[in-house]
Amino acid sequence: MLYLDTLPKGGHAVIEKVEQRAPLDPIATRLGELGFVPGEAVQVVATGPMGRDPIAVRLGTSRFALRRGEAARVGLRTVS
Repeated sequence: MLYLDTLPKGGHAVIEKVEQRAPLDPIATRLGELGFVPGEAVQVVATGPMGRDPIAVRLGTSRFALRRGEAARVGLRTVS
């Protein structure tokens, strides 16, 4: 499975799942509250210096800056 932290700049995909790393995972819960839910389209619009943190992503009409560790919880499927 492809994850948001590995999607290249300019890449488009659809969210498949948000992984919970522990019961009641606060990061996964917050991502869901922000709209990172299955079926939503996402695009990486920028990355930090030399491909590092943060990753700027577009979700609908909103933009978010995520750490790579947060983005690694978002599983994707590619769109053609």
